[in-house]
Amino acid sequence: MQLSIALPCFNEEENLPATIADVHGWMEKRDIAGEIIAVNDGSKDGTGRVLEELKKSHPRLRIVTHPENRGYGAAVRSGCDAAQTEWIGFMDSDGQFKAEDFDKLIPFCEKNSFIVGRRRKRADPFLRKVNAKCFGFLTWIVFRVWVRDLNCAMKVFRRDLWQRIRPVHATGALFNAELFVRARKAGVRWQQVDVTHYPRTKGMQTGASPLVILRMFKELWMLWRSLP
Repeated sequence: MQLSIALPCFNEEENLPATIADVHGWMEKRDIAGEIIAVNDGSKDGTGRVLEELKKSHPRLRIVTHPENRGYGAAVRSGCDAAQTEWIGFMDSDGQFKAEDFDKLIPFCEKNSFIVGRRRKRADPFLRKVNAKCFGFLTWIVFRVWVRDLNCAMKVFRRDLWQRIRPVHATGALFNAELFVRARKAGVRWQQVDVTHYPRTKGMQTGASPLVILRMFKELWMLWRSLP
């Protein structure tokens, strides 16, 4: 199998050594012909330096750099845009997913072009879980798209499908919602698979910050207005 895995990175210097080693080791073990695309999204810490060091010992690693922070969705999009293989996948770089769970998604690639994860038991603070439920409900109200665990950051899809489902408006937290909205509009069905979610042990979460939420509502409005 040929697979590119995109990893959005914003201030993840503490998590990157373990995450890159995890993905690289899994690809070697499974004989995956592909690449790891780490997108440094304008990090203020040592993320760039750490990635350059990791590149010396992990030949599959490619680095894409945003001079300024553009948002989670923009980072995933840049990573997927840079992919050169038949299949594209992405996952978070914060240690809350393990590459071995791609083993649960890949068997469905034979009959599906879009396979998405669902966190079986979400290892997040209570407030973050509530926010996720509310956002999922809002997405259903506005776009009539319902996905169990909309924002699960572990997905795989065919590269030739990417341009049809590629988010245009979402640069932040709305990224996955727009991905599914465009998939439905293109008549693309998805297969959902349970994956494991792990607690974050290093670094800080940014998904629940007021600025991220405000950007999400702005992009939601832009996406809603752009649809026929």
